[in-house]
Amino acid sequence: MKVMLKHTQSGMVKEVKVGFSWTTLFFGFWPAIFRGDIKWAIIQFIVDLVTLGVAALVWPFIYNKIYIKGLLEKGYAPADETAKSALVTKGIPVF
Repeated sequence: MKVMLKHTQSGMVKEVKVGFSWTTLFFGFWPAIFRGDIKWAIIQFIVDLVTLGVAALVWPFIYNKIYIKGLLEKGYAPADETAKSALVTKGIPVF
């Protein structure tokens, strides 16, 4: 499921996927790089190296949630009530 997040000050809108990340499963840390989420790309890369790739099987389940929480901390908010309820349903706190 995809939801729309809108930046409260600039009005910029991003469409983000909630739930399992197929792109992270197939491409590892590269989706984080393309999203501009360099911090988490580096973390994924290092953790994957330390765990000899085992963590690569866990990231797809948690990365989209991490990415959305980061956007919310940067000033994004759900664009509508449908987006808000979808985030709450997935356990992502929306203020």
